Amino acid sequence: MLYDVRHETAYTYATPVPYGRHLARMLPVDRPGQRVLAAALTIDPPPAEWEDGRDFFDNAVSRVVLDGPHQKLVLTVRARIELERRPIPAPEAAPTVAAVRRAAFASDDFGPRAPVHQLYASRIVSLPSAIRDYAAESCPDDRPILAAAIELMSRIHADFVYEPGATDVKTLPLMAFEMRRGVCQDFAHVMIAGLRGLGIPAAYVSGYLRTTPPPGRPRLEGSDATHAWVSVWCGEAIGWVDFDPTNDMLTSVDHLTLAIGRDYADVAPVAGVIVGSGGQRLKVGVDVVPVAVRDATKGAEKPVAASLSP
Repeated sequence: MLYDVRHETAYTYATPVPYGRHLARMLPVDRPGQRVLAAALTIDPPPAEWEDGRDFFDNAVSRVVLDGPHQKLVLTVRARIELERRPIPAPEAAPTVAAVRRAAFASDDFGPRAPVHQLYASRIVSLPSAIRDYAAESCPDDRPILAAAIELMSRIHADFVYEPGATDVKTLPLMAFEMRRGVCQDFAHVMIAGLRGLGIPAAYVSGYLRTTPPPGRPRLEGSDATHAWVSVWCGEAIGWVDFDPTNDMLTSVDHLTLAIGRDYADVAPVAGVIVGSGGQRLKVGVDVVPVAVRDATKGAEKPVAASLSP
């Protein structure tokens, strides 16, 4: 699939802000099964300083400084991204939960995608015993890890209510777990907390869903903004497999990855500080439009929609 993406984040301040320093993780990068053909970030007003780079987890980051009065800040990304479906082995062919746990703790890899970074508590994801025990019902030691993760994902989808406004970015996993409601961020954090509590590496993934589903398919929850799901390490041979508990599905060519980290704090699209007084309003808009389907056997493209206008 070939997609055009437009992601706009706009802050409106109650009073003019004389100074701001921000870190944006809004530019997608190449990943297994994902190729970024073009991407550009624009910022209004133009920053006085701008530095692009990568963070530890290999996400693209833009560090900017605004040193003049402004009452609105708008960050806009436009990108064209190609996705290729990654084959997933049969669940029964995967190693067991116990085998994955042993391999994760025995690994001496400390690179960005090493399992060790996703084994322990992080800034937002603690490891409450209640969530661990909930996950343990799906993850006995002798069960193949893929089958265990699929069942846990499906149980979260069935047991929790998707309710925008019930939580916010500060909501901790245990709070969402006790309420049994929240949004994609909460569903992902709960699944991560449960798996890590059992010694299974699980990472937080932010990204996008296609805005309009193909004919005959339901619209996915979370497709009107940035989305979140879980990447589970399934052993050396299989590697990382992505699960979307909000929609009860393994990720597919409808899921475009933006950033990967230990929890939301590692992948927040915009973070930073401002000097000013009064409140602020945040508005986020996302469009993910399919523009072509590639025929991998013939190298051809079949148009499916018009490209996004500038």
